[in-house]
Amino acid sequence: MRGYLAAIAAAAMLIAGCASMAPKPDLAELQQQAIAAERGFAKSMADRDFAAFQSYLSDDAMFFTRTAPLRGKQAVAEFWKKFYEKPDAPFSWEPQQVEVLDSGTLAISFGPVRNPAGNHVANFQSIWRLEAPGVWRIIFDRGNDECNCAKQQ
Repeated sequence: MRGYLAAIAAAAMLIAGCASMAPKPDLAELQQQAIAAERGFAKSMADRDFAAFQSYLSDDAMFFTRTAPLRGKQAVAEFWKKFYEKPDAPFSWEPQQVEVLDSGTLAISFGPVRNPAGNHVANFQSIWRLEAPGVWRIIFDRGNDECNCAKQQ
């Protein structure tokens, strides 16, 4: 019995040791992937490509609106479809900063939203999840109106 317990303890230590020896994710590469995902997501609006827009949505995505959050890929897609119906994009966005967690599994992106004239009218914040190697999908998204607080004082 003692030998059996010693073998189990040794196996547990070996497994724990192997887990701690796992290679650290290449954060620079993952950051570039997340940036490319955000840019591709924005390009879907510029290209008027609703199918591409949907491909960036996680199945359990949540997008915040002024009234209530949209829960799930289908609800988000149904709400956003109206932004893809006209030939010209009603707005555009681009990532200003993208950061990836040390675990390499989540990223946050944020930046300006511009109207068709190019004026900065809002800001966005998106959280992305790495769902498969090289495949980032958006899980949370929130936009906020641009505040020119100095002008309002």
